[in-house]
Amino acid sequence: MDLPQLRFDHYNINVADRDRAVDFYNKAFGMTALKETVAADNSFTITFVGWPDQPFRLEITCMRDHPEKYDLGENETHLGLRLAPGESFDRMHEIHRQMGIICYENPDMGIYFVEDPDGYWIEIIPAR
Repeated sequence: MDLPQLRFDHYNINVADRDRAVDFYNKAFGMTALKETVAADNSFTITFVGWPDQPFRLEITCMRDHPEKYDLGENETHLGLRLAPGESFDRMHEIHRQMGIICYENPDMGIYFVEDPDGYWIEIIPAR
């Protein structure tokens, strides 16, 4: 079957506190708020964060009437971030260690995971 070509555009997570989430992704990964939509009745806010020079974005949705963390079940999904060529994996690891956000390390695979304020895991992968 000949399908039209696609590319990843964004991934959505729902959070309890929009400002806390945006601040986390900025401090942990250098992402900035690129676009924001607020519902006319203020029932939700959608904020896209990412890096201005890259097409992929993380969509952060905050529902006004859901101020608590979401139940992530067994949390068997994650977002994977690979360091750009030439960037130091050890330096990134040390930044995240100092932030106290590393939740799992797998030295045999050369990766580790951090956890955001809402319980989502982000895999950090060295440049290869």
